[in-house]
Amino acid sequence: MPRKLKTYITNLGFFELAIAAPTMKAALEAWGMSHNAFQHGFARQTEDPRIVAATNAQPGVVLKRAVGSSGEFKQNAELPENLPGIRPPKRDAPRPQPPRPKSKPQRKPQAGQPLQKTKPSPKDDRAAVISFEKERAKRAKEREREEARLQKAHDARRRARDKAEAVLEEAREAHESAMAAIEREREALDRRAGKETARWEAQRQKLAAAVEHARK
Repeated sequence: MPRKLKTYITNLGFFELAIAAPTMKAALEAWGMSHNAFQHGFARQTEDPRIVAATNAQPGVVLKRAVGSSGEFKQNAELPENLPGIRPPKRDAPRPQPPRPKSKPQRKPQAGQPLQKTKPSPKDDRAAVISFEKERAKRAKEREREEARLQKAHDARRRARDKAEAVLEEAREAHESAMAAIEREREALDRRAGKETARWEAQRQKLAAAVEHARK
């Protein structure tokens, strides 16, 4: 049966990082650290139930929270409002251990029977690493799908915007063309009105002279 993933935490910049990983080496690789922060006291394993629950819900994913805060660990954490000094993470207080039951005395091997030594099997470690890598690959694929979805939505909005701008530009050109035609018609009407005014003035003067002559 594969062993459970362990939860490790460290400080990096303005954030406190946490991850559920099978080994310290896997945690360092996920954090992108080339030095062993565990040896220098800048990283440790934690059994805080809140942190363990958050990391086990997303194994292999680096979770963050602002340094000096006690909020929830999440993928996208906000920067701290007040930047405290960066210190190594505090060590959990040792928990009281329940008394161990007395083990039964081992039977002595019979004369001539070779002693059997139990060697630790690496199967559990390999199974935990495989589970960790599978979960990390799954999260990476989910991020790729989400990025593709966002890019598709962005492209759709851009095409809709370009189409709307093209329709607006076409309508503007049609309006300007119509206004130019109206302006030409207005100029033609003004010329006709001027000619009509001049004709009427000449006719009025002629008729007025005839009326004046008839009155005499």
